[in-house]
Amino acid sequence: MKTKIPQNYQSCLSIYDTQKAIGLLKRLFEDDLAAKLNLYRVSAPLFVAENSGINDDLNGYERPVSFDILHAERRAEVVQSLAKWKRVALKRYGFFPGRGIYTDMDAIRRDEDVLDNLHSVYVDQWDWEKIILPENRNLDYLKSTVMDIVAALCDTQNTMRSIYPQLMKLPALERNVTFITAQELEDRYPGMTPKERENAFTKEHKTVFIIGIGEKLRSGKPHDGRAPDYDDWQLNGDILFWYDLLDCAIEISSMGIRVDPASMDRQLTIAGCDNRRELPYHKALLNGELPLTIGGGIGQSRVSMLLLGKAHIGEVQASVWDEETETTCARAGVNLL
Repeated sequence: MKTKIPQNYQSCLSIYDTQKAIGLLKRLFEDDLAAKLNLYRVSAPLFVAENSGINDDLNGYERPVSFDILHAERRAEVVQSLAKWKRVALKRYGFFPGRGIYTDMDAIRRDEDVLDNLHSVYVDQWDWEKIILPENRNLDYLKSTVMDIVAALCDTQNTMRSIYPQLMKLPALERNVTFITAQELEDRYPGMTPKERENAFTKEHKTVFIIGIGEKLRSGKPHDGRAPDYDDWQLNGDILFWYDLLDCAIEISSMGIRVDPASMDRQLTIAGCDNRRELPYHKALLNGELPLTIGGGIGQSRVSMLLLGKAHIGEVQASVWDEETETTCARAGVNLL
């Protein structure tokens, strides 16, 4: 969808009360998430060395923003996510299984397919990663972690509603998570696109986790793109909430149990990315030198939209928009930051 503002839309909070509320909800959610998943805050890079293999290739076609460093005689890339960096960081910190890290991740995705109510070239999210044992690499552990994240979001919403009574008019998030595989979703709605399937199922169940994203389904196409070198395509997924204001599902988190040497070896071959095997990160992982982990990203701006009842992501983050978006929002009295 392109930018679309609901008829008679009015923000629950003024432009500055929105800023105060964003600061509060971020602190509340971080603390709750860290407690539930046993995570510790760390600092993270805005950019990494080019050709290190650390940057996220996303779907494989997005161009990272890159630049040269005058006195380092090398080039750097602005991160597109921290999926690989976090795993290396956990080894550096010497953490043990059951303990993990979280951080603020800021990224620029210059090749974002569309700018609309939910998509921006500026990405801000909580990135987290935790070391696990070999016996934790299963769907039960994945589902338990998903439920902890959803519980933290629901707890945060409850506290925000008690502090800002005007938010009480927004629907409460559904705590119960409905799990479905990407293949089951395709079988259920064979005539729909992946996005249409997500909307149909999430509208019915409100809070959903779609399992198994990245590998081709029986139709010959994957549900969505996912790089072959961080999530295990059999043990990953997306958390979605139904958002009445925009009449669509909002993806809040992409996450999963990460590849071990065997699954990375398999996925690199399937994706035609065998050339990555000699990159430092990939070589270390294939040699079993990095810990087994689970991790993901949780969109800060999307969480703010969801909990504060905003119609456009530009109401909760400062970015650059096309002229059509700016005009549409101005006519509707929507304040883009």
